[in-house]
Amino acid sequence: MKLSKKAFDVLVALAEAEGALSQRRIGERTGLSPSTVNRQLKELTESGFAKDGAITKRGIDALEPYAVKRAVFLAAGVGSRLLPITLNTPKPLVRVHGKQMLDGLIEACCSIGIAEIYVVRGYLAEQFDQLKYKYPAIRFIENPVYNETNNISSALAARDLLQNAYVFESDLILHNPKVLTKYHYSSDFLGVKVARSDDWCFTVKDGIITEEKFGGLDCYQMVGISYWDADSGKKLAEHIEAAYAMPGGKERFWEQVPLSVFPKQYSVAIRPCELADVSEIDTLRELKQIDKTYDI
Repeated sequence: MKLSKKAFDVLVALAEAEGALSQRRIGERTGLSPSTVNRQLKELTESGFAKDGAITKRGIDALEPYAVKRAVFLAAGVGSRLLPITLNTPKPLVRVHGKQMLDGLIEACCSIGIAEIYVVRGYLAEQFDQLKYKYPAIRFIENPVYNETNNISSALAARDLLQNAYVFESDLILHNPKVLTKYHYSSDFLGVKVARSDDWCFTVKDGIITEEKFGGLDCYQMVGISYWDADSGKKLAEHIEAAYAMPGGKERFWEQVPLSVFPKQYSVAIRPCELADVSEIDTLRELKQIDKTYDI
């Protein structure tokens, strides 16, 4: 049984709560009107998904198709704009305030119960082995052509793992782990609403991404965290392979496949966050701004 978006939102609010919630609290968490909350609660109760303002075992089961099953980290690149820091250290393993960037992302995934963690590695691949001591269940995917292509080759290597999956760029500092959630209604991409962007950004209409572009006004600046539901993940496996084989395909960024190469095949929602929630470290200057110990 597929849930409506409103029923999903209410059920997730109940699942994330410690104990029962009043209708007012459900409204605060979901942004739904009191009448809508009342109607949804009544229908969920009649379906056996909720009882007395709390989720039931049947309700938890109803959310299972929307649960994140795995996380895929694209971590194969050289990180040349972070030289000389990355001369002997892969970019995702660079420490910021004493902690490796990838550690913060993996820990956030583990905190919401994601059991399958995959890291696509290439540059200085053996250095990622250290992660096994902290995360024994982690699995590595090798990208032998990381230095010949853009990150689409990493997505190609992991293409069969993208159903019900988070996909991460691995040069992110997650200041607010709550931007990661256990349940997603559909495929989505994290973005920050800005008046102007000089970076990769999205045009959005009615909550759906209609265009990806470099620079724009009144747009959402892209954050390198996305979620792909079962249907989208299945299509991505085929479309990434097809796009990679196209002329110029090896130079593409992987997210251009669903957003630019085959946009009519996907409906990807924007998931708003704040600038303070996540920082991306592309350059040595950005690293020095965040961690002053590098500013020497």
